[in-house]
Amino acid sequence: MYKGIVIKPPFFEIGPKAFMYGERMLKLAKAADEAARKYDVGIILTPQYTDIKLLVENTKNILVFAQHMDPISTGRGLGSVLPEAIKAAGGHGVMLNHAERPMSISDLYKAIKRADDVGLMSIVCADTIEEAKAIAHFSPNIIVAEPTELIGTGKPSDKEYIRETISAIKQINPEIQVLQGAGISNGRDVYNVIKAGAEATGTTSGIMKANNPEEMLEEMIKAVRTAWDEIQTIN
Repeated sequence: MYKGIVIKPPFFEIGPKAFMYGERMLKLAKAADEAARKYDVGIILTPQYTDIKLLVENTKNILVFAQHMDPISTGRGLGSVLPEAIKAAGGHGVMLNHAERPMSISDLYKAIKRADDVGLMSIVCADTIEEAKAIAHFSPNIIVAEPTELIGTGKPSDKEYIRETISAIKQINPEIQVLQGAGISNGRDVYNVIKAGAEATGTTSGIMKANNPEEMLEEMIKAVRTAWDEIQTIN
């Protein structure tokens, strides 16, 4: 587990996929940067590879991760994503094993180790509780508990799933942060997931397909802070 940069709960991941790029992506990144400062919520942004340097150089309060990385070393590998190249572009970390870019368990293990070696945080997606437990043994920084069947549906995970995944992962490695993904459409969804016990959540469609992505981003980050503060007050 890479121990350089630390992100603590509550935090939020925004996955632009291929919906945004270039100047439009920079506009959203600047809004995220301001929301992170305003609400004191960690925000991870996973833009197109070609936008990593642009976003890093124009923001101060967010973490910029690559959407994928291959477990290769410098040399041959046409079309592959080199860990050192992400680091050189200023990237803070990498997302691995997303449902749209699945990896074999062997490659996933190697990629997490390569991320550690070059100084990149790793956020790894898991479809089931069993997969999350297996990945936890590789000690990534963050595991995304994201049932594939809920991605893009607007239906978040239920409380039982949230609690079970957190418990299962923390029993193996309590240092791993757990992000509850899939089905987050608006601030109310965000609020409910955090209040159910999640350390973090995130979205793609909820922001990318909103009429005003910047306004929806603000709504969601505010909801993270509101729910988290209410939990702390109760505890």
